[in-house]
Amino acid sequence: MSTLLQSPFMETATSALTALAHLLPLSALLLAALLLPATARAAQANAPTAPSQPASTATAVFAGGCFWCMEKPFDQLDGVLDTTSGYTGGNVDSPTYKQVSSGLTGHAEALRVTYDPAKVSYETLLDVFWRNVDPLDAGGQFCDRGSQYRSAIFVADAAQREAAEASKKAIEARLGKPVATGIEAASTFWPAEEYHQDYYRKNPIRYAYYRTGCGRDRRLEQVWGAEK
Repeated sequence: MSTLLQSPFMETATSALTALAHLLPLSALLLAALLLPATARAAQANAPTAPSQPASTATAVFAGGCFWCMEKPFDQLDGVLDTTSGYTGGNVDSPTYKQVSSGLTGHAEALRVTYDPAKVSYETLLDVFWRNVDPLDAGGQFCDRGSQYRSAIFVADAAQREAAEASKKAIEARLGKPVATGIEAASTFWPAEEYHQDYYRKNPIRYAYYRTGCGRDRRLEQVWGAEK
């Protein structure tokens, strides 16, 4: 071994390098600890924010014949949060589609509309409802016959009843004929089977075939004109 390798200088240098090797991991940890808060803040700032929820929501229930055809007009309305097809106005708990379509349960096919009253009013919902029903038909709606396909407004409180009655009078004055659409007190709303929900989206071809074959749009234009 050379004299240089045995010198005090080399011993000192070796000790320093050994100490530095032990300190490097500690330095890395300290650096990471300093950077973590800033990194977390940056990630939080860049994270997508959840859509704000309305301060309050309200519901409205309408019957306009086949509920498949009532969903889309309300889904397209700004301020409407959700639409659910179902059954209401009857005397059987948890009715099935087969039971309701028999006409023996007293239910009507109906639509429950959940909406943000800060964005859309109940009166606007009524306007959309009227433009999508034949209010002169007392025996059902379009090709669907029977009380289970009646047109009706199911009111939850005095304010909804007042608005519904006022709108019905306005429609009668406009059409110059008695309006057959009923105004009924809201009762339990039973959501329909899942395959009925959003039917126009899930089965667009079948939906279009049914709607055309039922003569819905043709009759609506006869009642309301092209403005519908």
